[in-house]
Amino acid sequence: MRLSLETLDSLSPAVARPGYDFARQRAGIVHFGIGAFHRAHQAVYTDDAMAAGDRDWRIIGVSLRSADVAEQLNPQDGLFTLTERSSDRTVTRLIGSVARVIVAPQDPQAVIEAIASRDTHIISFTVTEKGYVRSPDGSLDRANRAIVSDASAAGPPQTIYGFVAAGLARRKAAGLPGLTLLSCDNLADNGARLARLMSDYLTDTDPALAEWFARTCRCPGTMIDRIVPAVTDADRQRVAASIGLDDRGAVITEPFSQWVIEDDFAGPRPRWETVGAQLVPNVGHYEAAKLRMLNGAHSALAYLGLARGHEFVHQAIADPELAGLIETLMRSEAAPTLPPDSGIDLGAYADALIARFANSALAHRLIQIAMDGSQKIPQRWLEPLAINQQAGRSTPATLQALAAWIQHVSGAARPVDDPMAAQLADLWASHGADGIAAALFGTGGVFQASWTPSAGSAQALQAHLDAARN
Repeated sequence: MRLSLETLDSLSPAVARPGYDFARQRAGIVHFGIGAFHRAHQAVYTDDAMAAGDRDWRIIGVSLRSADVAEQLNPQDGLFTLTERSSDRTVTRLIGSVARVIVAPQDPQAVIEAIASRDTHIISFTVTEKGYVRSPDGSLDRANRAIVSDASAAGPPQTIYGFVAAGLARRKAAGLPGLTLLSCDNLADNGARLARLMSDYLTDTDPALAEWFARTCRCPGTMIDRIVPAVTDADRQRVAASIGLDDRGAVITEPFSQWVIEDDFAGPRPRWETVGAQLVPNVGHYEAAKLRMLNGAHSALAYLGLARGHEFVHQAIADPELAGLIETLMRSEAAPTLPPDSGIDLGAYADALIARFANSALAHRLIQIAMDGSQKIPQRWLEPLAINQQAGRSTPATLQALAAWIQHVSGAARPVDDPMAAQLADLWASHGADGIAAALFGTGGVFQASWTPSAGSAQALQAHLDAARN
């Protein structure tokens, strides 16, 4: 039987259930990008907050493209299980915080109505870096076809900006208050960047709404952290055997979870801080540590590990050569770029990350981490490279990882899953292995705004590329 409200009596008693009547709660959050990470992170914190006494904070999920998650969750009345796996235990619980999922291309008006509802107070996002439709310099990509379409109102909205603008316009016309826009993506300074991108879009399309947005809405920064591998059919079969029901929306994750949120909301919010989230004046230090140490190390493991024939994170970190390189990247190259007064014990943080990477109970695929690298490397590697270069510090581990990414996007070993795949392939075709690094990072290169290598760094990067050919 399929997991749903009607079949809950058949759910294994070993599965912990929400401590509240979720069917009686209204939705107060609209979330774009309701993938596995959101379901293992924000949806869990929200579930816990309602179990602790908060009311009417269920989540309406929005899928901008695929209907996969809607097909997983809607027949299950939004219910799904979360399984935490470590080397010594496995614990499964039922999550009731998701009300339903809207597939935006199928029902765009339902998305707009959800944003415009007087019950909605927060719009949140896990749309990955590419969902923000930015140019290489970080600004709104006004030449993007979906942005052009949304800005001209030629049809239903296609981007987060088009949907949010339409919903906010209805709220403004109805005299409803502004909303909190909460980015939960691994995007440096994500709150301020979302505010700037949204403001730029509105200024271009509706200046009066842009002024209302600036006056009534807020975009707090966040730092999110939890390792959530892609779920396989084998995983779902194991979950079904454990819980006694077929759960198409099951997610599997590690026990660790962290959420740091800037305390700057436009209106009501769940009391996430009572269930483990940290509400702070500024998330910058936490965010930088996570992006440069955890995410930077993850990306390095992905590209270097794939090149050495590994499939999973725990296999790559068990490789002595890669383990030493990752230690160097985190402790000697990423950590020194963080302010000494961050309040974070960076040595202990690195120790904890190595232990998390080694969790063999999580089948975290390197190819999953390797996706969309062009959108990730600026904040994970290029910013630390620029900081270290200015300070006169060498960065051999990061440069070796960067060379592995350059080799990966050539497409020689495997297909490239990246929004810039075609552009990167063209650069490889026109510049070859001897000129590709300069075309990407040299003066006038695609990523020049983030980092331009010194002569020594350019030479070291080219040496790594040459070694990969031999």
